[in-house]
Amino acid sequence: MESKSKKLRSGYTTGACAAAAAKAATLMLLRNADCTPLSPPLARGDSRGVVSVEIPFPDGSRVKFKVQSSEFRVEGVTYIASASVIKDAGDDPDITNGAEIRAEARVIGDGRLAIGDCNSKPIIGKQPDIVIVGGKGVGVVTKPGLAIPVGEAAINPVPRRMIINAVREAVLDYAAIVSVNQQSTINNQQFVVTISVPAGEELAKKTLNHRLGIIGGISILGTTGIVKPLSEAAWTATITSSFDVAKALGREEVVLSTGRTSEKAHQKKYGLPEDCYAMMGDYVEYALADAAKHGFSRVHLCAQWAKLVKTAMGTPQTHVRHGALEAERARDFLIDLCIELPHDRAFNTTREIYDFINNPLALRERAGVRAGPVPAERDQSLSIVCKAAKRFAEGITSGIPVAVHLVSYEGEIVAESE
Repeated sequence: MESKSKKLRSGYTTGACAAAAAKAATLMLLRNADCTPLSPPLARGDSRGVVSVEIPFPDGSRVKFKVQSSEFRVEGVTYIASASVIKDAGDDPDITNGAEIRAEARVIGDGRLAIGDCNSKPIIGKQPDIVIVGGKGVGVVTKPGLAIPVGEAAINPVPRRMIINAVREAVLDYAAIVSVNQQSTINNQQFVVTISVPAGEELAKKTLNHRLGIIGGISILGTTGIVKPLSEAAWTATITSSFDVAKALGREEVVLSTGRTSEKAHQKKYGLPEDCYAMMGDYVEYALADAAKHGFSRVHLCAQWAKLVKTAMGTPQTHVRHGALEAERARDFLIDLCIELPHDRAFNTTREIYDFINNPLALRERAGVRAGPVPAERDQSLSIVCKAAKRFAEGITSGIPVAVHLVSYEGEIVAESE
């Protein structure tokens, strides 16, 4: 993707970084301690770190990661290794960019590496030889409807597979330097990998995780391992997840909003359960179509003036980079809706049109009065725009009712379609 000035740089998902950290931690464990009961420890006490690892991606490609830190230690009879990777999200405005993603590796088996807390229930479940656990800063799922069951760590399926594949590679890399007998024994061990994000709890406060029922930290995400700058996929995945949760909780209607101000305005006036609210950003058409696909009986759409006018004009994606809304086109469109605006006046922005409609003095002058109450024209004009947006929206939802709410720049609902 290119901006006006440069090509934007892609980065890597939290899932990819977790897989790289897991491989590094496993290599660190195997290099510094013998996982088998058949021979003395190999290079026991050797604390040489792992400086980089290469891991497989879902598309078959391979990517090399720099390892930020790695450590080997012994706690009683338990050997433990950990490693971390710093997430690089490229030029995407990702709140987890620069976050440290950590992995800790232990082994359960009949050899010298016995895990001290092996009676604790794994959060994510287990593969034949690998258990993945969520640690500090990784959220826990508390609501149904997501890809991960309630009660488990918010480590999504693709990242989990990436972690498992990376750890298996580490075991094979180690097995290549030991005997055939030892290799067999190594593969019979059960590796426990704990993924943590030290700053995860604080970062989660800047996300919508709590809305989805993910508590205590961030999610370990990614379907490709790659973060594309300003990615549509990240937005649409969040929208769908919000709908999945709402549906699983039995909600019959959802509220789509373009931003937090619009959402708060609806919450203040109508107070629907939090699970009903979904932030759609600029993805109006996608959100409406996906709401219909989920089978909700009613949809609410909340937006401020500029984005609502774009929606009324049939713009499927309201971000400015997908077509700036010229004030002249907006003025002509509004005049076609029988909203009284001067044909010969040049407006610089759609906000200026809104201010003109809302200006009591202008309304009085146009109504031919010098004093007295403001004519009802303003409310009628704003309602007309809401109804135009409703017609467009219900064309996408195939008739599922859509209630449109216009939110002022002061954060209040000032007009509605019904």
